[in-house]
Amino acid sequence: MSTTKKPKKRTTEKPRNGGQWTEARYRAFVISGLRRTSQRWGPKHEALKRARRGRGLYECACCGTIGPKTLPPEEGKKRRRNNAVVDHIQPIVSPVTGFTTWDDFVENLYCEVDNLQVLCYLCNRSKTEAENQLRRESR
Repeated sequence: MSTTKKPKKRTTEKPRNGGQWTEARYRAFVISGLRRTSQRWGPKHEALKRARRGRGLYECACCGTIGPKTLPPEEGKKRRRNNAVVDHIQPIVSPVTGFTTWDDFVENLYCEVDNLQVLCYLCNRSKTEAENQLRRESR
């Protein structure tokens, strides 16, 4: 007889979508849809318009550099990447407290132009990394 144990099956409740989705999958689906529709939110376009300095040139609210809206593809990639990124000054989900309610999430996602800024690719990446580090530390 073999003494190897069979791995335990993970029993995860799937209360959503006819028993196919976990609660986490459902939440990710809803957040994805909300973020997609927020791309057409008027104040985002207003923030871009305010940061525009010339045809295809935008000023970063953090470092003050004026650069193109998109950058050439990175090594080995085909798609250009955004350089003028509309960023929420106050994060949609607080890095310290995390997700609270759907009402808070929607209110923060669809904010007015005074909570939006245009950042260059490097400033946006460093801000996001700092927020993610804060999230990891507060867990």
